Amino acid sequence: MLRQYELVERVLAYDPDADEAILNRAYVYTVQKHGTQKRASGDPYFSHPVEVAGLMTELKLDQATVVTALLHDTVEDTLATVDEIERLFGADVARLVDGVTKLSKIETMSDNERAAENLRKFLLAMSEDLRVLLVKLADRLHNMRTLHFIKSEEKRRRIARETMDIYAPLAERVGMYEYMREMQLLAFEQLEPEAYATISGRLAAIRSEENGQVGAIALEIKQALAEAGLRVEVSGREKHPYSIWKKMAERHVSFEQITDIMAFRVLTENEDDCYKALGILHRTWQMIPGRFKDYVSTPKMNGYKSLHTSLIYNNAMRVEVQIKTRAMHETNEFGLAAHWSYKQGGVTPDGQVGWLRDLLEILEASNDPDELLENTKMAIYQDRIFAFTPKGALFQLPKGATPIDFAFAVHTNLGAQAVGAKINGRHVPLRTPLNNGDVVEIIKSRTSEPQLSWLAFAVTGKARASIRRFVRQKERAEVAAIGRKLYEEIVERLPGTVGKKALADAIKRLKMAGEEDLMFAIGSAKVDDRQVMEALMPGSAANLPDPDHWPKQKRAIAVRGLTPGMAFQLAACCHPVPGDRIVGLRRPGKGVEVHAIDCLNLANGIDADWIDLSWDARTDGAIGRLRAELYNRPGTLAEMAGIFAKNHANVVNLEMTQRENPFHTYEVDLEVRDLAHLTRIISALRASDAVAQAERI
Repeated sequence: MLRQYELVERVLAYDPDADEAILNRAYVYTVQKHGTQKRASGDPYFSHPVEVAGLMTELKLDQATVVTALLHDTVEDTLATVDEIERLFGADVARLVDGVTKLSKIETMSDNERAAENLRKFLLAMSEDLRVLLVKLADRLHNMRTLHFIKSEEKRRRIARETMDIYAPLAERVGMYEYMREMQLLAFEQLEPEAYATISGRLAAIRSEENGQVGAIALEIKQALAEAGLRVEVSGREKHPYSIWKKMAERHVSFEQITDIMAFRVLTENEDDCYKALGILHRTWQMIPGRFKDYVSTPKMNGYKSLHTSLIYNNAMRVEVQIKTRAMHETNEFGLAAHWSYKQGGVTPDGQVGWLRDLLEILEASNDPDELLENTKMAIYQDRIFAFTPKGALFQLPKGATPIDFAFAVHTNLGAQAVGAKINGRHVPLRTPLNNGDVVEIIKSRTSEPQLSWLAFAVTGKARASIRRFVRQKERAEVAAIGRKLYEEIVERLPGTVGKKALADAIKRLKMAGEEDLMFAIGSAKVDDRQVMEALMPGSAANLPDPDHWPKQKRAIAVRGLTPGMAFQLAACCHPVPGDRIVGLRRPGKGVEVHAIDCLNLANGIDADWIDLSWDARTDGAIGRLRAELYNRPGTLAEMAGIFAKNHANVVNLEMTQRENPFHTYEVDLEVRDLAHLTRIISALRASDAVAQAERI
């Protein structure tokens, strides 16, 4: 553990103007506050914040960050308060400490709720000052270094999983690769102990058998570049055990099949020398096609710059080579921390970097803890591709991203209005996966809206959060629209007229936030008719008969302007279409399920509230289902498809359900305008020599 004078000397070594007194006060304060507290290792608890502060000095971070590291656990684990820290150490340090501090444990919260609220506070604090993230990452790194002292295997695995899912990817996104690699290695050891032991053992065996092969290859690379007049530093190492395991899992190969276990780093004087070195290496050794990546001309989102290539050494061994300048290397290893260091002269990076803006949008859009954690993980994972707008603007997206992800990455409004896309000038569906280097043009319409079906192929956290937020808002509005019509029916049963004052009083009595909330509660059956009547006119429902004997609705509620899947669902058992007599089943907290009046499954809705519904004249249509028995001979299926086409009906789904000579039976889902349209199609099928029987189901 660093002694007090050692920590102060470290800061003064790179920042001679640092306030020695405040550093000493912070050290003494954390020792006094943590007092006799012990860590799982048996060490005094204050050793942890001191070591975290030491990590900050290794990054040459400013005085306020070092003081924050010393104090980061005092508010959470001692009687210290943020106000006290502000009085003793200033507003800047107090704000940083508050950002790093985790929420107090709330017993009623689930693990995911606790983790989500912690992450929510953390992201908001990070958006204001990225030093919060730097301290948090150092805090997690030191905790991982001492994780093996925790006796509970379950707790070790939970912390390791959180580190692997959240903190290691965050370290990667801000370019702190040293932190990322060490976190992954320590988490991997806990999560996959057998795999960790096996791979580490294999690497140790290779190291003992290679007879200095890594050093020999590094020397040969350096000599080849020196002969061309380049002054470079070359170093080699085996790949990270977690990196090897991940590659084995992704490629479904064994350890023996991983041929590029060795990696080499070439550091040059300037950027031009990077490309010269690349050309020399490619002329000296055969390069492996598809393995070259240029992150110098197109840096990663976190600022990472390097040339990556893979070579075949001595006709057998594959080796990976990274070529970068010394300045690039320093930035690559410590990322945003390098921009915060003292030598930068107090220049601070923009806290609202693009990917952080995405995280904040996700934070705003996510509705529950599970959704927040899921979308945040999607936003910070590291496998990326590059795609361009037609004007050349670059966007980085996860592998597997689609045009809808690209549209939301450009702007939330563009994503919401997307109706199609062009990739490299060719029209494609919105679900088409993007490839590295694609030029993507989004086709939009002002009348378009995000679709619930987009969630099946949207992969970025920002896109999924935005789609879900819109769907929730639209669903709420449509349920409220049904609720308003039901409210009008309720008001007509009252013995007197209801004015605005009565409605306002009813909202207060039912403890609703406003009129829209009341309509939503009625539409979703969270309050029943009797409760609404009593709230509007106290005593009006006292002598009413049992709800089963209440008068029926005077007017059927028209299903128009409502989106299937939002406020209502068209029942899959009877597939009602416009023209059918319909009824709705409403259960608390769920949408209205619409059935044809003769549906046999209505008997299962005895516990539901029944609503009289009707089709509006302007209803757009629905999906009808029919069954057709075709003769088993060539051309009959084509003839059935021709009947659908002549009648302008689009096939949504077609499935063969029975194959028994001389017949094949199909079930077909068709987009039809109304009942008359569906009936004409069935009549045309029955008149065909290709069809033995056709009926609606």
